[in-house]
Amino acid sequence: MKNRQHWSSRYVFLLAAIGSAVGLGNIWKFPYIVGEHGGGAFILVYLLCITLVGIPVLIAEVFIGKTAQANPVAAFTNLAIQVKASRFWVIFGYLGVLTGFLILSFYSVVAGWSLEYLSVFLQNSLLGFDAKAIEDHFLSVLASAPTLLLWHSIFMVLTVIIVGRGIKSGIEKMVGIAMPLLFIILIILVIYATQLDSFAQTLHYFLDPDFSKLNTQAVLIALGHAFFTLSLGMGAMMIYGSYLQKNTPIVRLSFGIAIMDTLVALLSGLAIFPLIFAHHLEPSSGPSLLFISLPNALLALPFGQFFGIAFFFLLLIAAISSAVSILEPVVAYLVQKTQYSRGKIVSMVGAIIWLIGIGVLLSFNHWSEVKILGNNIFDSLDYLTANILLPLGGLGIALFATWILDKNPKTSIGMVGIPHKIWWLATAFLAPVAIITIAYNGLI
Repeated sequence: MKNRQHWSSRYVFLLAAIGSAVGLGNIWKFPYIVGEHGGGAFILVYLLCITLVGIPVLIAEVFIGKTAQANPVAAFTNLAIQVKASRFWVIFGYLGVLTGFLILSFYSVVAGWSLEYLSVFLQNSLLGFDAKAIEDHFLSVLASAPTLLLWHSIFMVLTVIIVGRGIKSGIEKMVGIAMPLLFIILIILVIYATQLDSFAQTLHYFLDPDFSKLNTQAVLIALGHAFFTLSLGMGAMMIYGSYLQKNTPIVRLSFGIAIMDTLVALLSGLAIFPLIFAHHLEPSSGPSLLFISLPNALLALPFGQFFGIAFFFLLLIAAISSAVSILEPVVAYLVQKTQYSRGKIVSMVGAIIWLIGIGVLLSFNHWSEVKILGNNIFDSLDYLTANILLPLGGLGIALFATWILDKNPKTSIGMVGIPHKIWWLATAFLAPVAIITIAYNGLI
């Protein structure tokens, strides 16, 4: 595109891409699966998976975006024409846009919970609650459609405003402030956790290698997390790559994204689990870890309110930086496809996603009995995107980058020698097999 915006620096791209990769899963899932599946032994397997599968596909997705300088649909279309390949490949561009659209409709509802708990800790309204009362509070939030609607709406408005302001004034400014702040808060929380007697117990639970827990299921979990944690398969990294200058080297940047994403996940575990163990609670995964176990622990510790505010603000930053990257490919496609302004497009798309989100939040209460193929609306969207759409998107990206683009001198990735051979083999053969395995494991 003639007047296409670009990142002001590689550093800003790195912050934006890290923001996309760092989401709720890093904080409420990764620490738990590490502890449950062998600690340091699991981390070694995970690092191998992210090196052989996650990073090669990340390089491929950023490469497609950077080469095409366009949104996912236009990227696949234009590059396929350029190298005289089948127009069939454009399906994966549409797939990425659709996947992001659907994911944000339920991600916004879940992310709204961080706003609820930030509000709760700011008001200190859980003070004096026992463990049962704290659990009941979370269940009451899920049961209250107006409460969920309020926070879902505020979160979507924040996301729409940031994306509506464009690359320079919106996304760049947000990540320039939010991502350094996220790391500062996370480091403060870890320093606080090191002062607790339970920190040594966390190191044992989290980092001691226990190879007896490494079974086939643990490897599949590591493989799945290595793929999903980097925001692959939905066009987010592709659209961010398209805002890079064409001569930008992407391999080191891709490794940097993966390293920082993993670091956030590890630091989250070191920040959270000492609090959990200090209160003699069992570690858990998912929403119960953050919205039941963690408030229980924080309220029983010195300065618990302050660190609760810090933690849930950190959670909000992680959620909104991911949401912005999910919405951007949809908006970028429609801006290029239609004559409407970015402001109108993002408002219309945001409104539609918000409306779908109402169906999602009602599935926790009034519409809990409404089933789609045996699942409620939330679980159905989660299942569809995680087990079908994202793996298909990642598969298409890996195959298109290696078998179509890199085979053509005009669009080759530009790597040479052994590094290029390793990337090509990993992306052309190993990644597709891994992605199909992830999808199959999720489906069954």
